[in-house]
Amino acid sequence: MEKTAHIDLGAAAERVARLAADIGDERLGDPTPCPDYAVRELLAHLAGLSVAFRDAARKDFGPTTNTPPGSALPVLEDDWRTALPKALDELAAAWREPGAWEGDTRAGGVDLPASVMGRIALDELVIHGWDLARATGREYEVGDEELAACEELLTPSDDSSGDEGFFGPVVPVPEDAPRLDRVIGLSGRDPGWRPA
Repeated sequence: MEKTAHIDLGAAAERVARLAADIGDERLGDPTPCPDYAVRELLAHLAGLSVAFRDAARKDFGPTTNTPPGSALPVLEDDWRTALPKALDELAAAWREPGAWEGDTRAGGVDLPASVMGRIALDELVIHGWDLARATGREYEVGDEELAACEELLTPSDDSSGDEGFFGPVVPVPEDAPRLDRVIGLSGRDPGWRPA
């Protein structure tokens, strides 16, 4: 997966920050398309991945980049309303630095080319932004360049086992469905998911 183009993560980060800013405390226990996460865990996961991928861009290796996602649910910190937008801003800024996309880097204890890791960071923001929007009943629009990058990352390669995508089993979506729905299906989610 040889990627060289730099992608600005700013729009995706701002979109997540806007969605998070409007969430009242009464919504924190609501279900999300991530079966193990309520809204609070999804927000905590977004905060953690923002820091991890920021540090991956900076090649600042340590606990934030070396630790694989654990089996324990992420815990939402009390200061999340200020910490999450700050981490999202720093994430986008870190990936704007040209050196961020060069060489190899690490996140979640995995070493990959930085050009691939930057696209994974974008994908995390786009997909989990959709999770957050869907869980809280908001509209969600993503730019075509972002969707194209996510679709390319998530599409199973010819040598992979049929329905196994980058992050798990692909959910079939009609070819004529909107591109966002196709990307969501490639991420292993049902684009028709709604809270019960």
